[in-house]
Amino acid sequence: MVVIGLNGSKMTAYFHPSLSHLQARGLKKRFMLNYIHRLLRWYLSKNALPYWCIFLMDLAIIFVSGFLVYWIFHKTGVTFDNRFLLLNTLAGFSLISVVGFRLFHTYSGIMRFSSFVDLLHVLYCNSLSAILAVVADNFLMEYLPAHLFVNFTTTQICLTFILATALMWGVRVIVKSINDVVFADKRAMRVLIYGAMPSGVGLAKFIRSQKPRRYLLEGFISHDKSLKHTRLLGERVYLPQDDVASVILRNHIDAILVSPMRSNEFRNSQELQDLLLGTGVKILMAQNVKEVQADDGQGDVQIKEVSVEDLLPRDEIKVDMKSVGELLTDRRVLITGAAGSIGSEMVRQIAVYKPAAMMLIDQAETPEHDIRLMMRREFPGVEAETVVTTICKRDRMERIFSEFRPDYVFHAAAYKHVPMMEDNPSEAVQNNIFGTKVIADLSVKYGVKKFVMVSTDKAVNPTNVMGCSKRICEMYVQALDRAVKMSGYGIDSLPADIVGSEKPVTQFVTTRFGNVLGSNGSVIPLFREQIKNGGPVTVTHPDIIRFFMLIPEACKLVLEAGTKGNGGEIFVFDMGKPVKIADLAQRMINLSGAHNVKIEFTGLREGEKLYEEVLNELEGTKPTFHKKIRIAEVRQQDYAQVARDIDDLIAISTRYDDMATVRKMKQIVPEYKSNNSKYEQLDDERSNM
Repeated sequence: MVVIGLNGSKMTAYFHPSLSHLQARGLKKRFMLNYIHRLLRWYLSKNALPYWCIFLMDLAIIFVSGFLVYWIFHKTGVTFDNRFLLLNTLAGFSLISVVGFRLFHTYSGIMRFSSFVDLLHVLYCNSLSAILAVVADNFLMEYLPAHLFVNFTTTQICLTFILATALMWGVRVIVKSINDVVFADKRAMRVLIYGAMPSGVGLAKFIRSQKPRRYLLEGFISHDKSLKHTRLLGERVYLPQDDVASVILRNHIDAILVSPMRSNEFRNSQELQDLLLGTGVKILMAQNVKEVQADDGQGDVQIKEVSVEDLLPRDEIKVDMKSVGELLTDRRVLITGAAGSIGSEMVRQIAVYKPAAMMLIDQAETPEHDIRLMMRREFPGVEAETVVTTICKRDRMERIFSEFRPDYVFHAAAYKHVPMMEDNPSEAVQNNIFGTKVIADLSVKYGVKKFVMVSTDKAVNPTNVMGCSKRICEMYVQALDRAVKMSGYGIDSLPADIVGSEKPVTQFVTTRFGNVLGSNGSVIPLFREQIKNGGPVTVTHPDIIRFFMLIPEACKLVLEAGTKGNGGEIFVFDMGKPVKIADLAQRMINLSGAHNVKIEFTGLREGEKLYEEVLNELEGTKPTFHKKIRIAEVRQQDYAQVARDIDDLIAISTRYDDMATVRKMKQIVPEYKSNNSKYEQLDDERSNM
């Protein structure tokens, strides 16, 4: 039995007499190593190693350097005879060096964090000191008593300060190396940094300066062929074609750390991702809140383990949110579906610009309550009302519009799950189509400036009820926008019940895009849960592909297109490269580190496509104010005809006759052809007519 007591800086140990001699020796050895480790940690701390200690150490190095140089030239006897004169001379050199120390602050650096910049300061300081010493030797010695000093030649003075520079560098490097070992976390991960110059080097210096050290740098991965067979910060640079997998296994690498400036390049290098994930290493991404500086590694950096969303191939989307914010500031904004994936993100992005008031509508009580709490917590200065109701209640919506009087309406409320709407087409009509008609009509009646509808790529050449319902919504708001414009020319095609006391002014804009990463009910949360439960991960078809976009990026594009559109447009977003869902599932399995999780193909669901489109074959596009946003050129719709068709469809839906409801939908949207669905028989009927 051993008892170790710690009291201030004293440490004592008591060994029980029953221990054997070897056991006692082992415990004593461990005790001493632990004590030395604690002593080093204390010595290397800022409080224990103040700046004046470094100053005195540098002065001592000049004394030692001058003594060694003099001894080399004059041997032991002369050196001993002139020892007191030599000390006086070296004291003079030290006083001269104080000027350089002060100018270049060589003594004020924290030695355990020494960098190349600090070593340069030492070089500059000693170069200046050597020049001043030579000047003093040549011009001042004749005026000073000869019996007080020894004579140093110019060569000896230069050698003295060259040696002093080398010793100062060596001491700083040794202290930093010892510090790195002492403060290294035993659980530190061995990493390769993806990316070399300049952000990779800056990131390397940042992780080396962390206390305790969480990452041990073992090298760099770079596509720059000029760096092949070179070293940075003493570590090898590898090219991706250098059999990186064997390097990882040979050096027991735990993780790949992606530098901030190389994240897009890494994201779009699927082959490299697959190679790295196949080795079992973790992928970490550095996100710089403040840009990391390559010279000293200073900066505010966050390092996190990547999710599959971080690895999907896509280009960074930049939106001029300042100009968007100027249009929303001090405006009254109404958002439907405010608690959903898209709606809630739009709430956050709009609230930043301090609108005059916000009306947030959703029928999901708990998520809507979360939005209420979020607004109170993050945006207490924004007036926001959260209402739990459905947009299908026209009387309720009428009262909200009449009292709130919104300037902008962002319409994101919709039923979106394809299999659910295949089984419930009447609900799709009543919520998606009738609800949209209610909100759109009230926007005209109460003088809303801009109505922005969130649509989907499933509305293009629809193969399912959900997609067709959204296409009908697009048709209605486009036709309504045209009717509003015509009323400005004295052509009254609007019914009396949606025309207010003033001339209609509302502009209707539609935004169409694909899947958003991590949205409620999307494949990524589903796959993540299946992997957590040990599998299998279910994919409907090995060849199915989808477009994906980050929720914040999609919402920024919606806001820019919505606020800058002139009305009547269907804006389509460039979704980047499509992703094969089977590859997505496999990548999530690899990232999780799970073993023996299989992918199971279950077959296409009712109404599901192998691939989605953002345009149909009859549509073209026109460029806009943003390279990621284009305008679809679609067929013009007659408002009166579309309104009659929708009224008939809504009436049919109230009978809850699925076949009759879908039959009418197919009449309104001729390009709607069911896929893997019971409604395919309606397509056969239509082709036989």
